[in-house]
Amino acid sequence: MSEQRPHPIAPSPKQQLVLTAERLYALHGLDGVPLRHIGVAAGMANKSAVQYHFGTKENLIQAILVNRIDGLTRRRELLEARLSGGDVRQIVEAHQLPLIELAEDQDCYYLPFLEQQFLENHPLDDLTAGHRESKRNYYARLGPLLDHIPQPIRDMRMRQASAVCVHISADRHRARMQGMAVAPYTLHVSQLLDLLVGILTTPPSAATLAALEGSSQEVPVFREFP
Repeated sequence: MSEQRPHPIAPSPKQQLVLTAERLYALHGLDGVPLRHIGVAAGMANKSAVQYHFGTKENLIQAILVNRIDGLTRRRELLEARLSGGDVRQIVEAHQLPLIELAEDQDCYYLPFLEQQFLENHPLDDLTAGHRESKRNYYARLGPLLDHIPQPIRDMRMRQASAVCVHISADRHRARMQGMAVAPYTLHVSQLLDLLVGILTTPPSAATLAALEGSSQEVPVFREFP
């Protein structure tokens, strides 16, 4: 007698709307998809299903962000638990690898959705307490290892490295979805980590230090990536 595998649990109508909106927003932009189209694409008979479940577009966008945050945070916690010392590359890998991995999932459009979130400048409210704590721990581990980088360049570097990670991973996801050739996963991850470590640790040039010293403007706080 063959073993019967359990059938996957179908997503709830609310979850189906979140996943459908993630995909449509990733492909067409946050301002390129009417809410009623999301309901239709999700197979909802009620064209006002999005308003019924979420009320507003902003609430839907927030739900998409939160939908994958807890999983990312748990994965980061497991990787961080294996950290044995103060190695920049290991710390970056533990924090960024969960995002990098999403590019390998053909059913996940979270990375290109994140790009749209920031390109179109929609507000990003605070996410979950666990995510905020994970981000604080990342900066607390990484910051002391970058003390040769003056503030505020250090903060700029950490945020820019996260942005680069998202954009490169989203590009890989698009290439895979279009059937284009991509680098082997192991090489892709290793090279990307090398790049991020280089962004973080390369000493600033004399020109950059002079620009920082001569700047009369306060450096703005850059928007965060999850």
